[in-house]
Amino acid sequence: MSPDQEPTSDQEPTPAADRPRQPAGAGRPLRAHARRNRENLVAAARAAFTAADDTVPLEGIARDAGVGIGTLYRHFPTREALVEAVYAAELDDVTDSAPALLDKLPPEQALRAWMERYAAFVATKRAMLNTLHSGWASGRLTTAATRERITAAIGALLAEGVRAGSLRADVEADDVTAMLLGVFLSTAADDEPERTGRLLDLVVDALRPHGHS
Repeated sequence: MSPDQEPTSDQEPTPAADRPRQPAGAGRPLRAHARRNRENLVAAARAAFTAADDTVPLEGIARDAGVGIGTLYRHFPTREALVEAVYAAELDDVTDSAPALLDKLPPEQALRAWMERYAAFVATKRAMLNTLHSGWASGRLTTAATRERITAAIGALLAEGVRAGSLRADVEADDVTAMLLGVFLSTAADDEPERTGRLLDLVVDALRPHGHS
C-alpha cells in the first residue's frame, strides 16, 4: 500500500493476478456448500489478519470458519493462496463500494465514506504484507492495476461531485490517490484512527470548489 506495497510504494496486484492460482479443478463452478465454505474461510481469514497478522495459525482460521483444516487446504493449498484470496476480496469490496455509496449519499459524503473503506483496505493489506511480498517477488502478483482500479473508483466519485457542484473539476483522480497514499504512509506507524480521519477530512476540504462550504 514500494508506496502501494504498504502504502510505501506504487506496487499493487493486477486484476488477473489479484487472485491466487487455483487448485486443480477449481475452474469448475463450486457447489453451493463448497462455495459457502470458501466464502467463510476468506471471511474468517480477513478478520484474523486484520486483528493480528498473517502469521495467525491456519487451524484457527479453519475453526473460525466452521470447517476442518483439510477443507481449508482443499480450497487454499498454501498460506499464500489464502492471503492472496483475502487481498482480492478486499480489493473487490473497496472498488465496488464506490457506486453503492453514490446510490445512498451525495457525492461529497460518498467520497468521504469511501475513503474510510479504502483506509480499512490499507490496514488489512498491512497485516498481510509479509506474505504479499512473496507474491510480488515470485511474479504471482504484479503492481499496476490495483492502483488503476482505486483511481478509477475515485474518478467516478469525483465526476459525480463535479456534476453536483460539490467537488472541484480541476483535480486529477490519480492526484487524489497519491494524497491518500500519503495520508496512509504518514500514519502507518500510529495507532490513531482519529488522526487518519482528520487528515482525510482535510483531503476532502481540498477537493471542494473555492468558496464552497
